Amino acid sequence: MITRVRWTFIFLLVYVTIASLQPVDDFSDIMGPFCVNIGCCNNRIDSCSEPIRGTLCYCDEFCNRTDVHDCCPDYWSFCHGIYITTPLPPPTTRRPEPPPEIRACLYNDRTWPVNGTVRENCNECKCVDVGYTVEMMCEKNICLVDEAIINTVNNREVHYGWTAANYSKFWGRTLDDGIRYRLGTLQPQKAVLGMHSMKRIYDPSALPKEFNTETRWPRYISGIRDQGWCGSSWAISTAAVASDRYGIVSKGLEEVQLSAQNIISCETKDKGCEGGRYDRAWNFVRKFGLVDENCFPYVGNTTSCRIRRFGDLATAGCTAPRYSERTGRYKVGPSYKLGNETDIMYEMMRSGPVQATMKVYHDFFSYSNGVYRHTDLTLARKQGFHSVRIVGWGEEYTASGLQKYWKVANSWGTDWGENGYFRILRGSNECDIESYVLGVWPEVDRKILTASPLWTRS
Repeated sequence: MITRVRWTFIFLLVYVTIASLQPVDDFSDIMGPFCVNIGCCNNRIDSCSEPIRGTLCYCDEFCNRTDVHDCCPDYWSFCHGIYITTPLPPPTTRRPEPPPEIRACLYNDRTWPVNGTVRENCNECKCVDVGYTVEMMCEKNICLVDEAIINTVNNREVHYGWTAANYSKFWGRTLDDGIRYRLGTLQPQKAVLGMHSMKRIYDPSALPKEFNTETRWPRYISGIRDQGWCGSSWAISTAAVASDRYGIVSKGLEEVQLSAQNIISCETKDKGCEGGRYDRAWNFVRKFGLVDENCFPYVGNTTSCRIRRFGDLATAGCTAPRYSERTGRYKVGPSYKLGNETDIMYEMMRSGPVQATMKVYHDFFSYSNGVYRHTDLTLARKQGFHSVRIVGWGEEYTASGLQKYWKVANSWGTDWGENGYFRILRGSNECDIESYVLGVWPEVDRKILTASPLWTRS
């Protein structure tokens, strides 16, 4: 028993001796109060501090880290209820700088730095600082290519009667661009719309169910043009109809491709690639005449008029035609209006393609094939006017029944629509295409007319 008490005494003596050798600091000289005064703070808050021995100590959670030793002496006891009797390193004189914050926008599963930009169809998006955060800000333009329109039309092809396509040359452009530079015909004035229609005497029931001027006169009908990003449909359709009729009426003796650029550059009352009126275009051809395409080629820009407005072909620096004695420029008589569906058909059978002006809705730019009629998808969006050339008509049976249509030559290249053409509902004035249709008579050399009258042409 005595031995056991002795060993217990020796153990306690050794423990007390070893413990007394450890430097125990209860911070009794600087216990504060510190955190008692300012409270305990969450996260890192540099203002949550108190002066101590010429520096600062902190009462925020950031000081509770193994690599930072700047907590106030009463932080653990006051903020966490833990009383530490082991020595702690003295507070550092400076807190470490926080790591740099990486500010970036997450957009379409990609990270974009501040001020980084990306183009989303016709809209530019930019990563910008917004207060304490960053945000991808995008323009709000209506794009010419609208995938929602394309998908809806194609998914409801039976209902709409036509299909749509995504044209790469339209991608990245706005609807405003399309109306301004892919159309170009200014809205018809009331005085022009009020023109009296030419009266025709014929039997409407004798008109065929289908007719194609390209089949009837394969040599003389102009091909598909691409106006590019120039609002020149008013000039291109005028030059094309005049060209077709010169070839048809002269039986090929005055076959010619007339210059649309001549109208764009020299018709001073209109705005060239910014748009023009087809009635002014016809008045220009009637008064001054046109030169051929080789003499004044199409460039798709509003260039200066490099030929004199008056004068013959030689004065304009043009080569004389091979099979004609013509010396003057190609002129036409007064344009005339065609009143209804059958008048248009009869005129085309006698004299060739006619010029028409139609209202263009947003969905028309995506037309691929079928018989077009505008949908209810874009009625609230901006619309424009477009001049085209009707070259034929026909009819076909569809899921909706018998559909009558016009075959129309557009001026957006052969990679658009049905090889540059489109078909549109006939007899219902779809898109106002039957409201203002014009014909014209070319001033063919009288000798040619006498030798080869129109009613004997083959």
